[in-house]
Amino acid sequence: MPESSSPFDDPFADLFGKLPDPRQRESGRGDSAEVAKSTTAAQRSGDAAPAPASPPLSRRAAREAAQEPPAPAAPVARSVPAASPAAEDPGPAAAGAPVAPRMPSRTAVATAPVPTADLEDLFTGTRTTHDVGSPPPPRNKRKRRIGGWIALGVVLVILGGIAGGGLWVWNTYEGKIREVMGWTEPKDYAAGEANGEALVTIAEGDTGSPISQSLFDAGVTKTPTAFYDYLIATAQNPPFVPGVFKLQKQMTSEAALAALLDPANKVERSAQLREGLTVQQSLPILAEGTGIPLADFQAAVATPASYGVSADSLEGWLFPATYSFAPDATATQIIQTLVDRTVQSLDAASVPVEDRQRILTIASIIQREARFTQDFYKVSRVIENRLDPSNQETFGLLQMDSTAQYGYGEMHDGTVSSSEAALTDDNAWNTYVHPGLPVGPIANPGDTAIDAAMHPADGPWLYFVTVNLDTGETVFTTNVADHEKAVAQWQTWCTDHPDSGC
Repeated sequence: MPESSSPFDDPFADLFGKLPDPRQRESGRGDSAEVAKSTTAAQRSGDAAPAPASPPLSRRAAREAAQEPPAPAAPVARSVPAASPAAEDPGPAAAGAPVAPRMPSRTAVATAPVPTADLEDLFTGTRTTHDVGSPPPPRNKRKRRIGGWIALGVVLVILGGIAGGGLWVWNTYEGKIREVMGWTEPKDYAAGEANGEALVTIAEGDTGSPISQSLFDAGVTKTPTAFYDYLIATAQNPPFVPGVFKLQKQMTSEAALAALLDPANKVERSAQLREGLTVQQSLPILAEGTGIPLADFQAAVATPASYGVSADSLEGWLFPATYSFAPDATATQIIQTLVDRTVQSLDAASVPVEDRQRILTIASIIQREARFTQDFYKVSRVIENRLDPSNQETFGLLQMDSTAQYGYGEMHDGTVSSSEAALTDDNAWNTYVHPGLPVGPIANPGDTAIDAAMHPADGPWLYFVTVNLDTGETVFTTNVADHEKAVAQWQTWCTDHPDSGC
């Protein structure tokens, strides 16, 4: 190995000097190749002596040189013919001088492969380690779209779950949430919301609580207790007058009270008949509401055939409802209106014409015996089971207290118990004495009782007794032993509640 001409010569200088200049590479591989060939040829022919190699830059100098802004490139032609004098003349390249970079042609840019980074590129910062290697493959757009839809679906499922959970919490704990957050729903409508028309009936003896319920049922107040709570809060106990009053829907409790106390809002010639009343009880209510003498109504009901009723009495045919009559209506016209309404209910329950009196009789017993409508259909089944010929050996008589009380005339004494005299009196309505149904209805039944008479519930019951007159709890049994236990339960309740109408 020849000796170095200088003690400062670096054995790797020649190696670094042979590395390609990045500026020459960027100017196009074709130009670099031409320059290299020309330089080699010149050296071999001896036309020009090679210039002495300049010492290589240190790493710090290389970095500083890389940070300096590059000199503007000299303008060149778009393309240089291969046989041009510039290609033949090695020029400064042969002498070791740096070659000015040339702008690559469009063809070169389009066809040249992506250059890889070399050691000097990494030192100078021209390229990074991320540039080393093959370019990444293009992304699959179809997979990206599928992934996007999947992500959207997951988001929608999460949002739907949150919304569903929030809705369940609100529906379950709305009252408590409103109370905690101070969002309590007002019990009353706001002033200015009143609209339309509503008829409210005040019966004889009605107080704040039942009137409050009637106002809510008619759509006047917002809640069943709004009116009653208002009376309590304002310490009012006004004297309410029986009758039918014309109010508006969605009124405040204060406005509703003022309307009920205003005689101008009372509807003349109107009346309300509740379920379970007899003809004897109904006629005075009609006379009071319409201003027609009671004697006129008594005369009007004396001839049932005038209204198409083939019976000796209109008992059960004066349908319970709230009525308003024309100012010139007569007692006969009013009775006809009530009878027509009963026919309407019978037709709605699909009662055959020839069976109307029988169904009204059963319905009237149901109306008087059952405390609440939820038991109407079971009581109807008990009546049918007792009338069934197959049960006559074990239960020969219908034995309904309501029929014995009606026939004896003690059904209006305010108690549910029958006296011994009523149970043994020999009259056509007493089902403790005579088998089968009584000779006719014992009261005016409503829609539900008529429907129950036509469609009794399924069951084997033969007995029933109401063991709690306040709640209407009724026990239905199939044998005497269980029935007697229920009767004992009722008797115990009556002992504990002596003023409850036992």
